Amino acid sequence: MTPRQRVIRALEFDRPDRVPRDLWALPGVSMLRNAELQALLEKFPVDFDRPTGVYGPSQRARGTRNEIGVSVDEWGCEFTVMETGVVGEVKHPPLSDWSRLEGWAPPWELLDGVDLSLVDATCKETDKFVIGGTHVRPFERMQFLRGSENLFMDLLARPPEFEHLRGLIHEFNLRDMEMWAGTGVDAISFMDDWGAQNALLIDPRLWREIFKPMYKAYCDICRGAGKYLFFHSDGHISDIYADLVEIGVSAVNSQLFCMDIEEIARQHKGRITFWGEISRQHILPFGSVAEVRDAVRRVRRALDGGTGGVIAQCEWGLRDPRENIEAVFETWMEKLSAL
Repeated sequence: MTPRQRVIRALEFDRPDRVPRDLWALPGVSMLRNAELQALLEKFPVDFDRPTGVYGPSQRARGTRNEIGVSVDEWGCEFTVMETGVVGEVKHPPLSDWSRLEGWAPPWELLDGVDLSLVDATCKETDKFVIGGTHVRPFERMQFLRGSENLFMDLLARPPEFEHLRGLIHEFNLRDMEMWAGTGVDAISFMDDWGAQNALLIDPRLWREIFKPMYKAYCDICRGAGKYLFFHSDGHISDIYADLVEIGVSAVNSQLFCMDIEEIARQHKGRITFWGEISRQHILPFGSVAEVRDAVRRVRRALDGGTGGVIAQCEWGLRDPRENIEAVFETWMEKLSAL
């Protein structure tokens, strides 16, 4: 069974020969611990591929990302980094004052200068499951542009400037999704970090009113092109799991250990694929190998019935011991009868 076949069988609940593997190594790992990263990937090959270098050259980006100092992303958002290998924070949102909105536009040059030949070449040359990674993250993008405090007030007041900004970002996102839908990728991914530690960041009713229709439009584009849709969100998002299933998300990556894993399984197992994860707040950086194994077994007992619907994903942070990451994948290989 090829990696692509394995992932598709997992997504279709069609008994893959083993659970597919996916490793997210944060920039600090590849920058400072690359030899360890390559050794682990050789021992546990992943089943996914992600094309890079697709978008056109930015007119606004400057500086070096993930390095100590200040860099500006493609949207003109300035990120301050205090530690090598992390994304950093936006300290000075470019649209904090609505007067700056006049004349502002999304970075259309990214889509105008796209090189889709690179994507299709990757798809033809690999037997792995290929995911296209988009710029689509409407809630977070508006936070970066407006600042979190301003945006939360915008969501309640709904001034015309907010609606205009949301429309611009949504228009960009739709075109981004359509671009990927026209390629040979197997799936398209997008993200938004919606959860605090124990609740959604906004009232779920507000989420359904403002953001769910946007998300459904993205899902419709992907589904219409025969693509799977992968979605990531940090935090406690159990309140919108059913909505993600309803609009057609194929696989969701969420912080299971912020929530009641067993209750999530009771409600949604067999309806959506659980794309990881293992606790990267506590267990991976600070737990013992035995605790890591226990965490993986808990996830598997709740979600892994041997028929699919799960992906062995974990995120490798800069301070996570290599033996803990290895323990994740080793434990996913155990027979279900031994759990």
